[in-house]
Amino acid sequence: MEYRQLGHSGLRISAFTLGTMTYGGQGKFAHVGQGGVDVAKRQIDMCIDAGINILDTADIYSDGASEEILGKALQGRQDQMLVATKARFPTGPGQNQGGNSRYHIIEACEASLKRLGTDHIDLYHIHEWDGWTPVEETLEAMDRLIRDGKVRYYGVSNYTGWQLMKTLGSAAENHYLRPISQQIHYTLQAREAEYELLPISSDQGVGAMVWSPLAGGLLSGKFRRDNQTPQDSRHLQGWKEPPVSDTEKLYDIVDELVAIGETHGVSAAQVSLAWLLTRPAISSVVIGARTDEQLKDNLAAANLTLSNDELARLEKVSRPPLLYPYWHQAMTASDRLGATDLQFLQPYLDDEQS
Repeated sequence: MEYRQLGHSGLRISAFTLGTMTYGGQGKFAHVGQGGVDVAKRQIDMCIDAGINILDTADIYSDGASEEILGKALQGRQDQMLVATKARFPTGPGQNQGGNSRYHIIEACEASLKRLGTDHIDLYHIHEWDGWTPVEETLEAMDRLIRDGKVRYYGVSNYTGWQLMKTLGSAAENHYLRPISQQIHYTLQAREAEYELLPISSDQGVGAMVWSPLAGGLLSGKFRRDNQTPQDSRHLQGWKEPPVSDTEKLYDIVDELVAIGETHGVSAAQVSLAWLLTRPAISSVVIGARTDEQLKDNLAAANLTLSNDELARLEKVSRPPLLYPYWHQAMTASDRLGATDLQFLQPYLDDEQS
C-alpha cells in the first residue's frame, strides 16, 4: 500500500481509505448497505492487512449507526486506524441541529465522540457549505476543537472553488488552523473537479480525498449499454448520486474500462480506481463495499499499474469540455501557464498542436 501526505500537514495516510457508509442500514442509507459490527470487524481486518490506515464515516450515515458500529468494531485497537468523520447535516428536529454554526459543530462533535467511543477525532470534515453561517464562526469552532484536543485535523467536503478559497483566506486572516483536506466526488464519469477544486488542492496544499470513486457502482463494469442494471443496485432504489447527463458517454467509458481490465485480467472497478491514483493532488480514494468480495477486488487495485497508452485512452474517452475561461487561456495564454494550470490543460494543448 502506498502512503501519501495529506495536504500541507505532516499526516501520512494510505492511498485507499475504508468508507463505511454501508454500515448501519438505517433510513435512506438502508439501500446502500446493511453491515453490522461483525461485517465491520472483518472488513477492517482486511484493510489493516492490506495496509490501509484510515477509515471514513459521518454522523448522518444511518442516523449515527455507522459511527456506533465503528466504535464497537475498533474497541481495543483504536491505534491501528485513523478515524475521519463529518458534521453539517441535520441530526435532529431543532433549528440549530444542522449547519456549520459553532453551536452545531461542537454539539455534533461531542455526539460523534460518544458514538465512536473515543476521546478524539483524527480528521473532522465539514460535510457541506453553509451559506447562512459566517465562515469565521465555523473556523473558530474547528480551531477550538483542535486546541481542546477533541480533533486532530480538519477539512471540508463538497465545497465550490470560491467557497474553499474563502475558507482558506479567512483561516489565514484570522490566524486559525487551515483545513488540510477536501473530500470531493471525482471519477472518469464526473471530472468537474478538474476545473477548480483539484488545481486548488495542488496550489494550496489541500489534500483531495475522493468519495464514491466508482460513481455509485456505475463504473464497476456491471452497467453496460444493454441497460441490464444489477438487481441489487442502489440506483434502482432511487439513489441519484451521481447524476448522469450523458448516458452514451458513460457507456463508452465503461466499454474502455472493461477492455483495459480484460487485458490485465482484472475488473473494470480496479481500472477505475487505479486511474484515480494517478491523478494530481489525490491523497486518498475512499472505497467501500457491501460484500467482502467487492472489498477484496477494490483493494487489489492498489497493485494495478496502467500503461501510458491505457491512461491516454481513458483520458480521451472521458475528457470533459473546456469551460470559460479555460478555453480562452488555452487559446491565448498558453505561453505563460504554470505547472498547476498545465496539470489539466496540457492534454487539450497537445491535441491542438497535433
